[in-house]
Amino acid sequence: MSKEIKTALIALAAIGLLVAGVNFLKGNSFFGGDDVYYAYFPNSAGVSPANSVMMNGVPVGKVMSVDLVPENDSMHSVLIKFNIQQDDFRIARDWDVTVGSVDLFNKGMIIQTNGKPASGYYESGDTIIGVVESDIITEVKGYVDPVLKKVQGMMNSVDKMVSSVNAFWDTSATSDIESSMNEVKQAIKRFGNVARDIEELVHDEKEKFSRIMSHVESITENLRKSNEQVTAVLGNVQKITDDLVTADFKGTIERAKETISKLNSVLADVESGKGTLGKLLKDEELYREIVNTNAELQNLVNDIQLHPERYIHFSVIGAKTKGVSLTTEEEKKLRRILDTTKISN
Repeated sequence: MSKEIKTALIALAAIGLLVAGVNFLKGNSFFGGDDVYYAYFPNSAGVSPANSVMMNGVPVGKVMSVDLVPENDSMHSVLIKFNIQQDDFRIARDWDVTVGSVDLFNKGMIIQTNGKPASGYYESGDTIIGVVESDIITEVKGYVDPVLKKVQGMMNSVDKMVSSVNAFWDTSATSDIESSMNEVKQAIKRFGNVARDIEELVHDEKEKFSRIMSHVESITENLRKSNEQVTAVLGNVQKITDDLVTADFKGTIERAKETISKLNSVLADVESGKGTLGKLLKDEELYREIVNTNAELQNLVNDIQLHPERYIHFSVIGAKTKGVSLTTEEEKKLRRILDTTKISN
């Protein structure tokens, strides 16, 4: 073989090794044939190409690329391409694909199993929605931040307390304390004077209070003696109230209303000229006839009293009848008129 052919073969071999090394650094196998998947995440969590894909702590693949996809929604704007180099290994649809800390120093992709697969497996080239796992630094920060806030608040409180103590013990504060103590002494002295006045007042009023209590006792004794009389009075009042409650006020009122209604009806008839009383009050012609009849009747009675022989004549021995002869019916009517006239007179 010529030197040129040997040089060409060596160059080709070097190029092949270079390509294979670059692919290996990118996470590809030397000989290819790996299953490739795509996963969307809210952020990359520090994962970069050539990081490992772990399954139960065992590397099963490599991260091939990490790209930002601005046109996608903000919740899944990072696209990570990775492969599975483990033979006969497939990702179940109900498993979780997360990115985060593999250990204290390294980042990577983690496949978390959730029991036996129940929904089938992803095929090579499928897209998976992944989850960002919180790393150790984030967890430590989550625990430390509240503690730092509490310590900061406590330091502020201590600072305020020290400032208050310093203000309390300065010259102006000392003078304020002295004046306050003087005011307290004066207040205690006043309380003592008030207590002495109260003691004298109680001593002076003690005898009056005793007399008042004796009067109260006498009043209560009189009330006790009058208890029976008060009880009797209350019993009588209760009996009166019971009688008032049991009285038939409603029936009496109803009967009174009925009587008043009838009286109103009679008065209305009289007012309208109905009935005898109404005609007497309203009929002028009847009134005049009664007056004329009464006058004629009075004249007739007067004439009968003056000249009775003109109307009635009794013959004992059969003498001739003088005056006007009356029938039996007329005599009875005349007698009734005479009797009525005598009664009215």
